[in-house]
Amino acid sequence: MDIRELDRRALALAGEVIKHVKPDQLDLPTPCPDWTLHGLLRHLVSQNQGFAAAAHGNGGPLMVWRRGDLGGDPYRAFAASAVAVTTAFADDAVLERQFTLPEVREGMTFPGRVAISFHFVDFVAHAWDVAKTIGVPWEPDAEIVTAGLRVAEKVPDSDRGPGTGFGQRVPLPEGPESERTASRDHLLALLGRSPEWRPGC
Repeated sequence: MDIRELDRRALALAGEVIKHVKPDQLDLPTPCPDWTLHGLLRHLVSQNQGFAAAAHGNGGPLMVWRRGDLGGDPYRAFAASAVAVTTAFADDAVLERQFTLPEVREGMTFPGRVAISFHFVDFVAHAWDVAKTIGVPWEPDAEIVTAGLRVAEKVPDSDRGPGTGFGQRVPLPEGPESERTASRDHLLALLGRSPEWRPGC
């Protein structure tokens, strides 16, 4: 499947969660220890804007990745940024274009299809972060989970941790689970998330 279609579905997955965010939840802690929910949502808007700029060859300056503004309506800000990045990815030539992604690796470029795979898996993970924070379901379909596993499994441990785009792997929880749930938990663990995370833990 075209990575751009998977990316659109990841953005839709995130949007379905974000539309449930209430104003009094924006100060809640999230599974991303450096961010409250407001900070995480601002990051998502900034990432969409940064990847859109990178698709046009303008991703080098770090300030391009820091301009997210939620205004008075986080969902509306996210939806607008999602349209911008989806539009930027629409040209078929973008799949081979070199993307500069300073937040992933300073001084390196990545082919478009690889860069978009990073964007895709980031939004699958952050959709879970938001869902866990506000207590709503996170329900990626089987194709999203399978594709996310393929991307996450390719990230070496040396490219994980502080200063990188990926967290360290965490152990899978024990106990009997359905095959689909186990696959989701495997994906979360590869992305540095504990499926058992709760606020305050």
